[in-house]
Amino acid sequence: MAHNLQITAASPDPALLDLPWHVPLEDWPTDVLAALPRGISRHVVRFVKLSGRVIAVKEIGESVAYREYDLLRQLGRIDVPSVEPVGVITGRRSPEGEPLEAVLITKHLQFSLPYRAVFSQVLQPDTATRLIDALAVLLVRLHLVGFYWGDVSLSNTLFRRDAGAFAAYLVDAETGDLHQALSDGQRAYDLEVARVNIIGELMDLVAGELLEEDTDTVAIGTMLVERYEDLWTALTDEESFTATERWRVAARIDRLNDLGFDVGELDITTDIDGTTVRIQPKVVDAGHHSRRLMRLTGLDVEENQARRMLNDLDAYAAATDRQNEDESFVAHDWLTQVFEPAVRAVPRELRGKLEPAQIFHELLDHRYFISEEHQRDVPLPEAVQSYVQEVLRHRPDELAVLGASGLPDDEA
Repeated sequence: MAHNLQITAASPDPALLDLPWHVPLEDWPTDVLAALPRGISRHVVRFVKLSGRVIAVKEIGESVAYREYDLLRQLGRIDVPSVEPVGVITGRRSPEGEPLEAVLITKHLQFSLPYRAVFSQVLQPDTATRLIDALAVLLVRLHLVGFYWGDVSLSNTLFRRDAGAFAAYLVDAETGDLHQALSDGQRAYDLEVARVNIIGELMDLVAGELLEEDTDTVAIGTMLVERYEDLWTALTDEESFTATERWRVAARIDRLNDLGFDVGELDITTDIDGTTVRIQPKVVDAGHHSRRLMRLTGLDVEENQARRMLNDLDAYAAATDRQNEDESFVAHDWLTQVFEPAVRAVPRELRGKLEPAQIFHELLDHRYFISEEHQRDVPLPEAVQSYVQEVLRHRPDELAVLGASGLPDDEA
């Protein structure tokens, strides 16, 4: 049946032709599937082994599949956190000649989990609020580039650990649309949809005993709106001050950096008499710390992980009395003498439990706690051994199940 297929992809994998496209997706044999945590989806979704990796396959109408594929490609080009599209396959037919739905294929986002899987593993009181914070940041980023989501929810989002917080990625873009800019009404509608959906999803978690029975789900849903509005205001509001208060420009930039955004351009205007200055960020993007770490070390990690690693880099520079040296040379030595040896010291069979940056972040936490407990500075090799035995060995795998990789069922 492969000769009937039409494959639309930027770089199609020939192994795609070996998959059983003549069979409805819900009936695919287990030998081609990756057994992974299941999310909630309105469509049939399966996670499939392909050429040593995992892809997400979603059955969906042909026109919707092409539209979502195009939207995900556009979001990828402007560096918005979202799953990466692989392609669209149409022309599927059963052995009896019956037409089957088209499929959209996306790449596996490593170390990501749907929200229900997060709650099944991490029963901490503030987990819900941390997920809401991550979703608020994602929604602000989408709205800044003119993307109207239309169906904002935890179910349509994947979460990755980012130090003590989470980073959110858009999964389902089929209801979305990309504009040059969004109106206040479009943003408000997305926010209201998000609030209602989140309250319902959290109520479902309470019913499933994954959240405490007395959890105020309405307050958490409202928290998303508040967090979003705080971020949006900080990023887009004009600010006026006198010409003698130019220091407030730097303060505004610092405040945006603290929120996890970098300022690419500022629009600064003065009144005719020159006494008042107005400042408004014109081009903003997330990732101030992650981009700096990438520039210095080549490590591509989440924002909070990058912030923590940069702090350790600064501590290394101070401990070696190298604060006045070129930071790129110091960063190279930190990478080769601190980060890489620590990660390599983790036994190979345990490295799939967390991504390297998260392992290093947790290792720094563990080193701090045992140093405090023993009232001495614990060397990093000793801390690694303790962390592996006392913490990492008991953690569930987050790099899911294809030998060492996989993903949740909501990633398409």
